[in-house]
Amino acid sequence: MRAVAYIRVSDVSQIDGHSLDAQERLFHQFCQNKVWTPGYLYREEGRSAHSDSLSRRPVLRQLLEDTAQGKFDVVVVHTLDRWARNTRLALETLGLLAKHNVGLVSITENLDYSTPQGKLFTNMLAGLAEFYSDMLGLHVQKRVGERALQGLHLGGIPFGYGCCWQSLNGERKRLCDPEHAGGVHIIDRESQAVREMFQRYATGTATLAQLALWLNDQGLRTRNTRKLPGPDGMLTAGPRLFTTAPVRGILHNPFYAGLVKHKDELFQGSHQALISKETFDLVETNLRKNSGRSRTLAQHPEREYLLKGLIRCAFCGMPMWAQTYVSQQR
Repeated sequence: MRAVAYIRVSDVSQIDGHSLDAQERLFHQFCQNKVWTPGYLYREEGRSAHSDSLSRRPVLRQLLEDTAQGKFDVVVVHTLDRWARNTRLALETLGLLAKHNVGLVSITENLDYSTPQGKLFTNMLAGLAEFYSDMLGLHVQKRVGERALQGLHLGGIPFGYGCCWQSLNGERKRLCDPEHAGGVHIIDRESQAVREMFQRYATGTATLAQLALWLNDQGLRTRNTRKLPGPDGMLTAGPRLFTTAPVRGILHNPFYAGLVKHKDELFQGSHQALISKETFDLVETNLRKNSGRSRTLAQHPEREYLLKGLIRCAFCGMPMWAQTYVSQQR
């Protein structure tokens, strides 16, 4: 039996004491008595087991990732509270262990989830974790649906608007007094650019590429939060130069017409609109007319561009690709 240990102290002051060393010594003694092969020691220093987020416990997260790779058969802890004190986290992590046929043993409580009976119990916990996850998802959907019915924004705040609230050290602080309708306020410079974009595209005086170039010339940038490859190949998040994709996303967003979209259904928003519903519908019609269909983005394209995705734009450093479009009017 290949065994690893997960040892943890919640107080940084304990790191220099004997707590971690004691847990390590007991782990080796336990493996010797069980005739198990002791392996890696996952040491979580100065982390609380009350945390319900794995992002705050990187060593435990690494252990769970290694579990999926079949590096060991059982995890040994000194006590169960070393593993988790949060019920949801305990159920989820035990469920992951059961999924990969890995047991969990507590030395002090004499609990052994590596035995057939223990694995059965762990699988039961995995079922409870799945039930909890499904119920949590159901409640989240209900909450999101309720926000849509109330006309409140869903997800991130679109370009042109700002949130009236700010999260600071886990606490929400109101920035606007009084709070604007819907909890969002208009950002003058960005909102003027949005109105101009819709007006130009609605009248057919600008393409998506021209609008992206115009926004960049104005010194405006996207609100990118995803990690994307930069000119040096490194993945980074943050504002980027506009391309046709974010411009198309803005023109497709009914939020600017004072609407909130949830599950393909539109609700009247409580925020201030930047454009009329008529303008938005006209832009949607033009987008459909101009969309065409790319032959080179098909699963088996008719034409291959050898340098697609390899060469980079000298202006923004992003990868470039080629596309062949056919107008729907032909």
